[in-house]
Amino acid sequence: MKNNETIILAVIVFFSLLTYYLVEPYAHHVLHKHVESEKFEYVDLPLITKTGDVTRGQDLVMGAGACVGCHAIESIGMAASMEPQMAAAAYGVNPPDLSNAGVIYNDKFLADLIKNPAHALKVEHVFYEGGKTHPMSSFYGAGGDIDQEIADMVAYFKSIAVKQEDLTPKMAYENACGRCHAVRYENWTQMGDKPTFKHKKDTLAYEIKVLEYEDSIKSYMGKLPPDLSMYIRSRSDSFLRTFIENPQNHLAGTAMPRTGVSSETADKVIEYMKDAGDTKRHEREEIAINVMIYIVIFALFAFLWKKQVWRDLH
Repeated sequence: MKNNETIILAVIVFFSLLTYYLVEPYAHHVLHKHVESEKFEYVDLPLITKTGDVTRGQDLVMGAGACVGCHAIESIGMAASMEPQMAAAAYGVNPPDLSNAGVIYNDKFLADLIKNPAHALKVEHVFYEGGKTHPMSSFYGAGGDIDQEIADMVAYFKSIAVKQEDLTPKMAYENACGRCHAVRYENWTQMGDKPTFKHKKDTLAYEIKVLEYEDSIKSYMGKLPPDLSMYIRSRSDSFLRTFIENPQNHLAGTAMPRTGVSSETADKVIEYMKDAGDTKRHEREEIAINVMIYIVIFALFAFLWKKQVWRDLH
């Protein structure tokens, strides 16, 4: 009897594991090719070899760099020149606030973005090869050493940014992804947090602006980027990190730009997506140990009950 029970248990365990493998790891491997992480090092971009000067960088950002003509820098009191839907109509997408660009983005990426946006974003196939002009103008220098000037601008952006430990997951998501991807479960639209209005007409007016914004993104990207409310439930952390790092490695020819974020920022973006797609995960993790204790105790009593019932048959 004992041998039969052991064989039955072994058969059940084997087929359970086989079914799990076919449904989860094997199916995932077949449906999603494995992409090795580039470790957010952006090896295709040149190193910054100059030591940046913050004061000169500020002068360039406010002057010859013309950054504030399109971008807000809320941390120093400079608001956006246009409402989001109007900016999207002009540029295809609302230009990001640069308050924390120095901590969100990789230094090399930020430097190359200033010098050659389409190259840094890996969308040259969409613009240059398609005969279109990228909406962000390249910086051609202010008459001096252009590499030094760009290093100065990067240094300035780093000087006004919050520290990495103070960058919240929502701040990371908003800047890196939130201007193209909505998260309806968090009441996040591509224009920001959806306000609560007292009157229905105000709600409708806001929703019309969102629709106008989405129309601009469709024209700019070719299609509306997906809502990411539940994306974390259908993709692994590894997939999301490598997709954020370089979308072309997963979808060659996609219009989605490379975000250029640092490894730490990518972790926070994924953290935000986890919170949006699984709102009870922290609460569930807290009670997990209690559930395991319950299972162990239940198994012990089940074993003792089985021994009691079957004792006359052994």
